[in-house]
Amino acid sequence: MLEHFKIPEHEAIRVSIADLRSTTEEIFLKCGVSESDARLGADVLVFADSRGIDTHGVSNALRGYVRNYLSGTCNSRPKNSIIKSTPSTAVVDGDNGLGLMTAPFGMNIAIEKAKNTGIGVVSIRNSNHLGAAGYHAMMALEHDMIGWCMTGGGKAMVPTFGAEAQLGTNPIAFAAPTNKEAPFIFDAAMSSIAAGKITLARRLGQSMEPGWVANEDGTPNMESTPTHHSSQLKTSTGLEMQLPLGSTRELGSHKGYGLGVMVDILSGQLSFARGFASLDEDRRAHFVAAYAVSAFGEVEEFKNNMDEMLRGLSETKPMPGMSRVLYAGQPEEETLMERTENGIPLHPEVIDWFKDICGELQIKYNLS
Repeated sequence: MLEHFKIPEHEAIRVSIADLRSTTEEIFLKCGVSESDARLGADVLVFADSRGIDTHGVSNALRGYVRNYLSGTCNSRPKNSIIKSTPSTAVVDGDNGLGLMTAPFGMNIAIEKAKNTGIGVVSIRNSNHLGAAGYHAMMALEHDMIGWCMTGGGKAMVPTFGAEAQLGTNPIAFAAPTNKEAPFIFDAAMSSIAAGKITLARRLGQSMEPGWVANEDGTPNMESTPTHHSSQLKTSTGLEMQLPLGSTRELGSHKGYGLGVMVDILSGQLSFARGFASLDEDRRAHFVAAYAVSAFGEVEEFKNNMDEMLRGLSETKPMPGMSRVLYAGQPEEETLMERTENGIPLHPEVIDWFKDICGELQIKYNLS
């Protein structure tokens, strides 16, 4: 997490991982979710909070899930079904459930198929937001597999040269196992900035940095401006239009745009999900995959080679002003250790929301 989005320590209220997990689970239960799904949903959210992925933890995501459950927009008791299956592939229908729980259902199928054939690929339709994609990709690690997760849909990002949002932020997550080093876990939006970071910036009173969002006419905004600046066109969610990864054509925005389209194809078109052909705003679909390392070679040799490669990256000579070089997954692992010991920092506004929702749902408030 960039310093730009971190809660100042003097404002942060630290809560234990166990208390945050139990409270989140209780909230899911009050929304009509089954006990098993409530535990899983809380696990996905706290996974993000404990690793510093604050955009996809309770701070930003939980209140939206509660709103969708209570309004009936999202099915609290979905029945996942397999629409089509081959020895190495499947298409899953999530019955309009929350992706926090549907994506693990799909990934478990992918893992089982990979055990038998070396690879498992599952495309998921009719499912809602899945939280941090890295959680689902990481499920493959304990099976000595490489994991993938993607999710597409919505309208938050403008295409290169476009003046209106047509794509979601469309994150891609990739996880590879190691022996002694922290696993390599890449999880990033294909837009310059994830939508959740705009919410964090607003909460913290921070500005939008150059190259993150588009102006009203679609041109890249290359100046630092407040999050409420009127020259930035809002999407229907009230957030600014995000630029593709790369910001401008000269800096490679066509790459972020192209990758975003690829995510829509693998998640939505391959699952034959509703709305992807016409780019409907409410479309949503996912893609997960697992590759068994044993199908390619010796597992221990692969994991040892991963350790050597990642150590080599960590030991790269740093540029002036920087103390070290990091690789994807390493800072999150370090944050997990720190927050396990000291608790998860929450903004006072988030604590106030918890107090309000606990009162509304008649849940004992136990975050201190």
